[in-house]
This record gives sequence, C-alpha cells and structure tokens, in this order.
Amino acid sequence: MNNGEPPSPSGSKSSLFLVGKDSHDNWVVQDQSGLRGGLFVGRAEALKFAMFENGNRPQAVIMVPGVLELDMSAKSRMDPSTGNAQASLQRVA
Repeated sequence: MNNGEPPSPSGSKSSLFLVGKDSHDNWVVQDQSGLRGGLFVGRAEALKFAMFENGNRPQAVIMVPGVLELDMSAKSRMDPSTGNAQASLQRVA
C-alpha cells in the first residue's frame, strides 16, 4: 500500500530518535544518523513520527531537555558542555 511517502531505508528500525524543541519553540525530531527527521506542529505529531520510524519502540525515543536545533549542514551531535543537541538532515541532490 502506497501512502504517498517514500519507504524508510532497510534496517532503519534500529535508530534512536531525538525529540525536543528548537529555539523558536518548534518540535524537532532527528534520528541518530542524521538521515530522517523534521519539524512538527506539536509534541504528539513528533512522537508519532519517531515511534513509526523506529518500529514502535518507545525505548528508542529520547526526549532532549535542552534545545534541539535542526541543522541541515552537519551530522547529529550532542554538546556535552551545555546538554543541547544539534540535529541534522543530510541533503541529497
């Protein structure tokens, strides 16, 4: 069944997902490899996406207490000095 979305990469159900808010109060989701994620209108939508993408495993969703910024130019990373996470999406094309 095609729901209009591309299929997730094979083996992708093993990723951890970071979920939090950016500095503009938007909800952000990003997987640990920096390949999947996005901005969401609310917490429920962000969590629903993260759960769907990781095979419905709540233990693979990490709520980020600090600021989680979506960065399209770099790999995912956590700043240990501030506890803030910066997430990224890889550009293809």
